[in-house]
Amino acid sequence: MHERERHRIILSLVQERPVATIQDLMELTEASEATIRRDIAALHVQGRLRRVRGGAEALHPQQISPLAAKPFRISEGENAAKKRAIAREAVALCNDGDAIIINGGTTTFQMVHYLTARRMQVFTNSFAIAEHLIKHSKNQVMLPGGSVYRDQSIILSPFDNDVTRNFYAQRMFMGAQGVGPLGVMEQDALIIQAEQKLINQADELVLMVDSTKFQRRSSLILCPLNRVSALITDDGIPDSARAMIEEAGIKLIVANVAAAEQPTKSSSAA
Repeated sequence: MHERERHRIILSLVQERPVATIQDLMELTEASEATIRRDIAALHVQGRLRRVRGGAEALHPQQISPLAAKPFRISEGENAAKKRAIAREAVALCNDGDAIIINGGTTTFQMVHYLTARRMQVFTNSFAIAEHLIKHSKNQVMLPGGSVYRDQSIILSPFDNDVTRNFYAQRMFMGAQGVGPLGVMEQDALIIQAEQKLINQADELVLMVDSTKFQRRSSLILCPLNRVSALITDDGIPDSARAMIEEAGIKLIVANVAAAEQPTKSSSAA
């Protein structure tokens, strides 16, 4: 990764968290500790952030409390082919006229390219998904009330009396930070609160996670595995994860990554 791209990621992350740790930045950029320390020192000298013990912080933090989640523009490019393959399989479960919920995330966002020719009722807390569907499809789009978290491109509200409870869907499509024997995991309590409200409004929960998510863990459990009706992942799924899903009685759909790389009209128009 070039220095300019590393600096962009570092500056983005310091706006999202009280302190962007060196370890966080090493994982995001896949750079060495020495490289990250040099980057932080350079940006500190340029007056673009403040160097602190163990990491860096923003000179002018956001007024809205930051979320413990990667910015959308950073996550969007990670495992992109896998996410497209998963999204194609997700949309294949839908029919015109269906009412569905799509939770915000970079994997669920890829669904928009396959939804352009559909006519459905879509409830989403993703600003990016709503914007794309409004511009490029005839789907009916509904949004909840709340604050817009720009870097994650999602709308979240801590209140129960928003429009969420007035929408019913057959299926909800959702990504996750990680999946393990204890359940579906996320990083941020506010995200979990919003997702649990959405889950309660759908009969079926369809989890969309690429194969790397089976190695990731978080301290926060969103829901147990038995709440998941179907799980869509890519053909890189480890055998241990496959066994875990099957033992939990979840329908497993394995997407063919190569097939999703075939060009589509909606992809070229996006």
